[in-house]
Amino acid sequence: MAKVHITNVVVLDNPSPFLNPFQFELTFECREELKEDVEWKMIYVGSAETEEHDQVLDTIYVGPLPEGKHMFVFQAPPPDVTRIPENDALGVTVVLLTCSYR
Repeated sequence: MAKVHITNVVVLDNPSPFLNPFQFELTFECREELKEDVEWKMIYVGSAETEEHDQVLDTIYVGPLPEGKHMFVFQAPPPDVTRIPENDALGVTVVLLTCSYR
């Protein structure tokens, strides 16, 4: 069973210009006390075809954390547009949020 359960994600400043920072309000629950940091990553998926164009916008470490409900705002700079393939510049895109413990 997961030690961290993400209960809500709110996209802040939406809609906003593409070159504005990305902001997400994350609410999560720790099922038990976590003595080590939890790693959070915000990844912009630059192309559905390959991971080559993915950009890690930011990585943060939160912890240690007591058992219970927690909330924070995760803000990261926008992606580097020069690394996005021209064919993928418009259309559907993904911002992936990951949470890892140990």
